[in-house]
Amino acid sequence: MAFDINKILLMIAQFIAGLFDKKYSSWPSLLFRIMIWYKRLKRNVTVKYIEQDGYKFCYFSRGEPGSRPSVLMLHGFSFNKDMWLNAIKLFPRDVHLVCLDMPGHGKTTRLLAENYTAVDQAKKIHQFVEWTNLNKKPFHLVGMSMGGMIAGVYAALYPSDVCALSLLCPPGLQHTVESEFIRQLKDLRKSTNSHNNPLILMTVQQGEDLLKLGLYQPKTINMQLLKGYLEDRRPHKSFFLKCFLDMTSMESRYSLHDNMSKIKAPTQIIWGKDDKVLDPSGADILANAVVNSQVHMLEKCGHFIVLDRPRKSAKLLLQFYHSVCGNVDSKIWT
Repeated sequence: MAFDINKILLMIAQFIAGLFDKKYSSWPSLLFRIMIWYKRLKRNVTVKYIEQDGYKFCYFSRGEPGSRPSVLMLHGFSFNKDMWLNAIKLFPRDVHLVCLDMPGHGKTTRLLAENYTAVDQAKKIHQFVEWTNLNKKPFHLVGMSMGGMIAGVYAALYPSDVCALSLLCPPGLQHTVESEFIRQLKDLRKSTNSHNNPLILMTVQQGEDLLKLGLYQPKTINMQLLKGYLEDRRPHKSFFLKCFLDMTSMESRYSLHDNMSKIKAPTQIIWGKDDKVLDPSGADILANAVVNSQVHMLEKCGHFIVLDRPRKSAKLLLQFYHSVCGNVDSKIWT
């Protein structure tokens, strides 16, 4: 009798996750890690590391490089590669996907002595691309929020690497309309008090507040998973403050705006109409500067696009990939 090892592992993972959710809710960090492990297993992704000169990148991938372009996905501030798990569930299994832990995030090397401006991070990601030979041929670069800002800068600095660019609600633009959130951030540039920073989460209440701000309709929040998320990140608050201050410094805060006219790749701009973090007018700012661009404004969608609208955003990304990168089976996996 043949056994499917993946199905067996999934059954074990479901049992363990359910057990901890019901009986061991006082261990939120462990529960959080089990749930992420289970979701990675379902998505059939492989976690990998690559290290040179004492610096280590962590990423996960699915599929293998082939005749069609690979897809490199960059997450938002204080998140990690697992941010993409809901969206990549819907991608065809034969598209080569690479989801990277950004510099200092997740399991990628975290150094307080490094600079984390948008340009510095783009250069660091270029090291990863070269180490993994991902730019053997041009790839589709996707970034959301901070990852979108850095993806845009990357495409401007290394145009020959990128055959298609997807930017989801990126910061780094000179908006004419400011949200209350942006005004708060301007005040925070004058302070090093991380306890007041809505992006550097220390408490469950701060986490709930950010989800309510970033999502169009916040789902029922699983308190144990939120606590686990915070427990995993709380020890690294000094790094997140450093990264935030570097990204919002005078040198870096408008890096995407400064470089957007240099973007040559066909560009897709996706923004939630109900984004309370970054004003949706940013989509027009980008579209007016990037010659070969298209804009998609999503109804009932906040800032965390791949959490609010995972299926819709995945469909848009795949359609764009298909139109720019060649013939791709656009079947959505369920």
